[in-house]
Amino acid sequence: MSRPDRARGATIVDVARLAGVSRMTVSRVIHDAAMVREATRMAVLAAIRELNYEPNLAARNLVMAGELRIGVIYSNPSAAFMSDFLIGVFEEATSAGARLILVRGENGQAPAPQELQRLLGSGVQGVVLAPPLGDSAALRDILRAANLPVAVVAAGRPPTDAINVRIDDRQASRAMAQHLLDLGHRRIGFITGNPDQSASAERLEGARAAIAAVAGAELVLAQGAFTYGSGLRAAEELLDSHPPPTAIFASNDDMAAAAVSVAHRRHLDVPGDLTVVGFDDTTVATTLWPPLTTVRQPVRQMAAVALDRLMRALRSAGPSAQAAADYVLDHALIERESTAPPRRVSPIAGAKAHQRSSHA
Repeated sequence: MSRPDRARGATIVDVARLAGVSRMTVSRVIHDAAMVREATRMAVLAAIRELNYEPNLAARNLVMAGELRIGVIYSNPSAAFMSDFLIGVFEEATSAGARLILVRGENGQAPAPQELQRLLGSGVQGVVLAPPLGDSAALRDILRAANLPVAVVAAGRPPTDAINVRIDDRQASRAMAQHLLDLGHRRIGFITGNPDQSASAERLEGARAAIAAVAGAELVLAQGAFTYGSGLRAAEELLDSHPPPTAIFASNDDMAAAAVSVAHRRHLDVPGDLTVVGFDDTTVATTLWPPLTTVRQPVRQMAAVALDRLMRALRSAGPSAQAAADYVLDHALIERESTAPPRRVSPIAGAKAHQRSSHA
């Protein structure tokens, strides 16, 4: 077995690995908890002596006072989504007595290895993963190897080795697509999310299921990445198609806002000429004109529930801290001013027909 780098010193993770136990067990030995078997206690103490491990006294005092140290790892390109997520975990941590240690990755990727090692050595007792990091099996493997319980937020296909808090993305997307069909739209543009995120596939499948049930309905796809910039490119592609869609359903509010911007630049009225809908119901949905019809995903509540369930597991005396569970919260379809029935003749198609005849 590899020994820790002497320059950085031994961590609780190193002690747990050498003793063949969980970090929680090491913590219990350090804090003189009565629930540890004597043989296990001796193995942990031997590992502490061999590695010259010096427990973090500040972290010990926090635990003895009942305050848990929780890591929060995030790397989401949507500032509006992350604002809601962080408010949720901060509010829950404040009310429940937890110390949060935030670690950020870039561009939807996990943090750098040195940042992860710093987190693992900081005395955290569990980790909350914001999307899209819950879909990273490699990151979850690292946390599992460190014996850290994990809570995942908003994974479309939740992993089986963690606490999961989510909505039913497929059903929510199907409901929104059905709403567009009920308005009379039959050619619907769909801006997909990042292909590396399981929620993207779930939302696409939900929309496809609704479209497939209606004769003559068609779903036209354009690739997005849950970013405003990708939404601009995808909306341009959809509106250049022939015939163009009468409605655009974007997989999140950032891309829906981009579609509204493209429509305005082309002198199209939303929703008179083009209906646009989103997903999430972040602050973006109500800070543009017209405000978006969207799927409400209760991001703040999801983040708070994830932290709450993780802390409940950590504070339980048995092995349930390692257990996985799936919590599916309610979503809602929020109707605002960005939707309307389609015009009998699409003004987008009419403008293109005029351009073709003028060049003939």
